[in-house]
Amino acid sequence: MPIITLTTDFGLKDHFAGAVKGAIYSELDNVRIVDISHSVSPFHIIEAAYIIQNAYKNFPDGTIHIIGIDSEQNPENQHIAVKLDSHYFICANNGIVSLITRTILPEEMVEINIHNRVTTNFTVLDVFVQVASHIARGGTLGVIGKPIKEIRDITGIMPVVNNDQKQIIGNVIYVDNYGNVVTNITKKLFEDVGKGRDFKITARTASFTKIYNRYSDSINFNIEKSKREEDGKKLAVFNSSGYIELAIYKSNPSTHGSAATLFGLDYRDTITINFE
Repeated sequence: MPIITLTTDFGLKDHFAGAVKGAIYSELDNVRIVDISHSVSPFHIIEAAYIIQNAYKNFPDGTIHIIGIDSEQNPENQHIAVKLDSHYFICANNGIVSLITRTILPEEMVEINIHNRVTTNFTVLDVFVQVASHIARGGTLGVIGKPIKEIRDITGIMPVVNNDQKQIIGNVIYVDNYGNVVTNITKKLFEDVGKGRDFKITARTASFTKIYNRYSDSINFNIEKSKREEDGKKLAVFNSSGYIELAIYKSNPSTHGSAATLFGLDYRDTITINFE
């Protein structure tokens, strides 16, 4: 049974996500549809890229991922289907899958060219569903598109290491549901540059000199609960996706504030790590 995932900025109020699912079921009798997220910030390509990069690898090989972010076709925004890491990605050629292709070479890439056979102003519903259904039936990419050698890259989101290897300058790429702030600095880059040296992370008014592997590692459970710093404690952590994340322990953005609000951080804001 084929699996098709959906990642969009449609939200849940409107009919769009439900209509796409209905169209898939109309095309395929035997299919499983999984919602990865419909709450991506509108047109936020990097947010979508971060979500799909960290979600897809948990699905079986052969899974088909429809990504409906900034997907309206125009001369500068064509549609692509990419076979990558034994998965299929259907999206606009706007850089969404470029985070994955930095570390894994695509197996096949095509620019979708079935638009002249489909009349639509809702390309995710009509074009992307047709392509996904074709792949799910065992069809090849060459039937629905022409081969391409390159896809558009997302620029300006890679951290920079200075010449003397004493500083990493990164940026915020994602703010999660808890208001925790994800940077583009990976654990691997941090360890490769830092080589065990002492360091200081600076993000506006917040600073950190330790990075934990789990949120709860920041709490000293040997101290009586009423006396220890716990809820509201600021920390830096290597998150489950391998990125440095700045967080508030057990934060609730609707009541106590979050790392994003308390540190005054948002997308693309600068994070600096200085090594001694």
